[in-house]
Amino acid sequence: MSNKIKVMVVDDDTNICEYLRLYLEKEEFDVMVCHDGQQALQNFSKYSPSIILLDVMMPNLDGWQTCREIRKVSDVPVIMITAKGETFDKVLGLEIGADDYIVKPFEAKEVIARVKAVLRRSNQQGDDNVKRVEYDKLIINLTNYEMTVDGKQVDTPPKELELIYHLASNPDKVYTRDQLLDEVWGFDYYGDSRTVDVHVKRLREKLEGVSDQWSLETVWGRGYKFKTNPNA
Repeated sequence: MSNKIKVMVVDDDTNICEYLRLYLEKEEFDVMVCHDGQQALQNFSKYSPSIILLDVMMPNLDGWQTCREIRKVSDVPVIMITAKGETFDKVLGLEIGADDYIVKPFEAKEVIARVKAVLRRSNQQGDDNVKRVEYDKLIINLTNYEMTVDGKQVDTPPKELELIYHLASNPDKVYTRDQLLDEVWGFDYYGDSRTVDVHVKRLREKLEGVSDQWSLETVWGRGYKFKTNPNA
């Protein structure tokens, strides 16, 4: 049995698939190629990839829909690949659970570097140490991906939970939006950062007014921080 890391490449362009297969196999990855989203979902459980390179524009089932279906059953890292470069695509990809984003045309070495970086982050998140922070009426458990607010478990999408965990693990530290994109989502581009604002807004709806000992604060002109007030 092979111990190679499994990469699923999903793209309707056969030339791109073979180009990626060639370079990934050269880097000692095991590669499965699928040419549409339906084929990827059919093979997902059987192949159990460690990471997925997922094209956006495909027939039958596009990358957005495919990513949503995968996120219903797995947190496997997903890198979206598309010819589109609009901000809307980047924001949407982040919001549906993508871990990184590459715009065509791309260099194979860039793809390999991003694959390795995303896998490193994924492995760090999947270690045996329990990742949990606790404040008054708030428990964030990144190991189980659960958030408990005032004694009740609150349904929280993975990226929202990772964002609040990151902030709450570093109380009173101010993070810019670009830092959060880089450290939580793993994106190393400096473009539109509205997705951070969207996630913070959703978190505030769940956390506002729960406790006077902490709050999710906007630092105008800078970014966000998890503010503590232990003397409250």
